[in-house]
This record gives sequence, C-alpha cells and structure tokens, in this order.
Amino acid sequence: MRKHSDKPQLASKLVLRRVAIDTYRENVAYLHRDCAVYRAEGFQALSKVEVRANGRHILATLNVVDDPHIVACDELGLSEDAFAQMAVTDGHPASVSQAEPPQSIGALRRKLAGERLGREDFLDIVRDIAELHYSKIELSAFVVATNRDELDREEVYFLTEAMVATGRTLNWHEPLVVDKHCIGGIPGNRTSMLVVPIVAAHGLLCPKTSSRAITSPAGTADTMEVLAKVELPFDQLADIVRAHRGCLAWGGAAHLSPADDVLISVERPLAIDSPGQMVASILSKKIAAGSTHLVLDIPIGPSAKVRSMPDAQRLRRLFEYVAARMHLSLDVIVTDGRQPVGNGIGPVLEARDVMRVLENDARAPNDLRQKSLRLAGRLIECHPDVRGGDGFAIARDILDSGRALAKMNAIIAAQGAKPFDHNHPQLGALTFDICASESGVVTGIDNLQVARIARLAGAPKVIGAGIDLFHKLGDAVASGEPLYRVHAGFQSDLDFARQASAKSTGYTIGRAEDVPHVFTEF
Repeated sequence: MRKHSDKPQLASKLVLRRVAIDTYRENVAYLHRDCAVYRAEGFQALSKVEVRANGRHILATLNVVDDPHIVACDELGLSEDAFAQMAVTDGHPASVSQAEPPQSIGALRRKLAGERLGREDFLDIVRDIAELHYSKIELSAFVVATNRDELDREEVYFLTEAMVATGRTLNWHEPLVVDKHCIGGIPGNRTSMLVVPIVAAHGLLCPKTSSRAITSPAGTADTMEVLAKVELPFDQLADIVRAHRGCLAWGGAAHLSPADDVLISVERPLAIDSPGQMVASILSKKIAAGSTHLVLDIPIGPSAKVRSMPDAQRLRRLFEYVAARMHLSLDVIVTDGRQPVGNGIGPVLEARDVMRVLENDARAPNDLRQKSLRLAGRLIECHPDVRGGDGFAIARDILDSGRALAKMNAIIAAQGAKPFDHNHPQLGALTFDICASESGVVTGIDNLQVARIARLAGAPKVIGAGIDLFHKLGDAVASGEPLYRVHAGFQSDLDFARQASAKSTGYTIGRAEDVPHVFTEF
C-alpha cells in the first residue's frame, strides 16, 4: 500500500494521478480536502480549475476527495479523458489554479435570457464546448436554452456552421460523395449496412461513419462490429474508402464536429432532442465528413421521434433550409415508423438480418430489404446519369445479382473480418418468450418499450442479447402464441427484461381495422 503524508504539501509538489473514472466527455479533477493547494486557493467543489502539465493545459471541474486511497494530499487526480489529454504518466509534476470563465459565458447567459445570438456568438460557444471548457452544468444550460422553439432557423444555421468549423473537415476530391442518415428512434432499421454496399457496388463514394448506441439496443457501429473491426485509424479508413468506395466504421476517431459528441453527453440523459439541435447535429457531421449529397430518413409513427406528418414537414423544411445554406444537396424521405424494421433488435440479431438480406435468403425480413432498396435507389439517383425513378430497379439488380454481398464482404475483409454465421448466430443462451394474451391481430408495437426491453436484456454491451420478433403489425395471432423471444447472456439481465415486459409487452392485440396507418413518401 502506498504511504500518504499527513502534512500539507506545497503547490509545486503536486503530481498527477490517473483516477480510473469515466466521466463521459467532461474533464474532472480531484483534490484531497486536506491538500494545501485546495485550502490556500479557496477552491470549492464543482468549481472550474485550470490544470497545467507537460506544456499542456486543460480546464476541469473540481471534485473534493476525503479518501487518500483515491487521491493523496500531494496528488492531483484526473479522470480518464482528462488524464489522456495531458499525455503523461502517473507522477508527473502538475499545477492547478482557479480558471477564468469560458470566453463565451456571456453569450450563453444572453441566450438563457431569451436573446437571439449571432454567428460569432455561436462560434465562441461551440469552440468552448469542443475544447471542453464547459462543465456539465453549463452544457445542460446551453442545451435547455436552445431546446424546442428557442432557436430560429438562422440560429440553427449558425450553430451548424460553428459545429463544422470547430472540427476536422474531410475532402474526398470527388464531385459526388453520398450518405444516408436516419433521425433514429426505430429499433432494428439497420438500412445503412445494406445501402452502403449497394451504392458502393454502383460506384458511388459512400464513406459511412456511424455512432455507437447511447440509448438504443444497437447502433450501426455496434452491429457492424459483429462482422468486422470498426475502430480503425482514419488514414486506414480513407484507404479502404478509396479502394472499395465505401466503409462502415465508428466515427469517433475522425474528430468530425466534436462539439456534437459533447452535447450528446447531456442531451441523452435529459431526453432532449429538439429540432434545431437535431438538424445541427446531423448536418454538421455529414458536411464535415465531406458529403455532397444526403438522403435523410424521417420515420413517423405513434412511438417514433416524429408522431405526425405536420411535424415531419416542419422538421423537413428546417433541414432543407440549413442544408441549402451549407451547400449540401438534401433529399428528405418520410417513412413508416409505426414499428421496428427487421426481425432482430440487438447487435447479433440485426447483423443476422443484414446478412440474410444480402444473401437473398428466404428468411430475410422483407421490410428491411424493401426500405433499404428504396433508400439506396434514391442515393443512386443522385448521379446525373440516372433518371429519376430508375434507382430502385438498379439497387434491386445489384442486390439480387450478389454484387452487394460481394462488396460488403470486401469491405468487411478490408476492415478486419470477424467470424459470423447468420445460420448459427451466437445469441444469448438465456431466453423467454412473450406470448399473445388473446387471439386477434397485432394493432400496435411500441418502439420505445421493445427497445427498452432489449436494452434491459443486455444489448448492446452483450452483443448476443436482444429481441427476436416473430410478428409485426397486421399479423393474426392466437392466444398463447409467441410474439417475440428475449435473449440475454446473464440471469440478472434476463430478470430485468422479464420484469419490464410483465408491465408492458409493447404489443397491442385488437381488430384488423384498428391497425394505424401513416402516410409515407417514397
């Protein structure tokens, strides 16, 4: 055990210590309550401090520690992210002092007071956010101040512009770089993993960088990671894109629109996903990635992020306004968000569905196949040599001929293939079935509830966990017939999922005429 001095230490004697705590996009510093520096400087818990070491400096939120086994009196502890930024080893000399408020705090206060901000205001705020100068409290204040209708459309443009300007911007030196994105909220829906190989096989450049799940049972990166490596150096990914016309990788290493990743760290726990912030988040990432043409999927349904066509059209107009100002060609499509897309919810189950569609397997979910073909077709129609309306047939031919499968296999091999057999997927061994309580027709599937059950079962951290759906909207079911099967890897996860499904299965059984209809655009 390490020995800790009981005597106060001089500030010059402070040394850094890595405190193995993941504070998720926030720099946190730790000082012992009996530290001489803590007493002399008059620090308070949650105050902002400046840490200097190794010729570098960061701003951090201070936490005060009473246990010397965490941080001794002569030590300055740093959370995982903060310590990594200093690029030193344990024991390196360091200094700490009171930090000046972020330069943009005045603009933040004006926004909190309801004022309209200009271009330079947003640039200052976003720069401070990207450089981790804001605490979680200040970040939360900004997110709340810009929630819902607190941003006009020009402010959304300024925010998007600032988020692009404060990160890395890619240039593929090609006139046509395509991408597809969904605003989220629909379990399954793994269309990107089908769209990319289809359009890449057609010759379009489609460098798809995707996120990991934050509140969903799986993100595109989580599902692709079942098949191949997704955390790759950017230079390697760039080589893959140039060689194969596409990739499916985790976007965290690319440092595109870094402020967005920081804002997400507070938006998700607050369950805030306002239109303005959504537009800025999505478009800034796509523009920074070098996209020239984007197909955007907006699902609508009773338990989707967007519940009605008027809401979808308002969101569409905002996306189109900002995209036009940013010189991004945008094609917005409103799709059916009444239920999950595909049969599987969770990384392995969704990877199984994707590979079955690519292999034209009879067991492949037709809704995933059809939606992917239509989205891919719209991207293919971005090419000036393709007439409008011909894209779907071209995409279908690429899929049916096996060219999409060949392209996907080439991308998987280039990124680093992992063994996977969709005929024998490695699913969580612990299971239980949810059965219909009465005979009738499936009239409703709650996206939020089935996603919650899948997460409680362990997805996405346990890649074989999740839900395998046996029935969709409009299906006739008999009393006692299984609606879906829950897979888990651990008994505790299975128990949590069982308790949640006992309160609500997420399914509604009724009459055929009660199935909700939504108007979609394809």
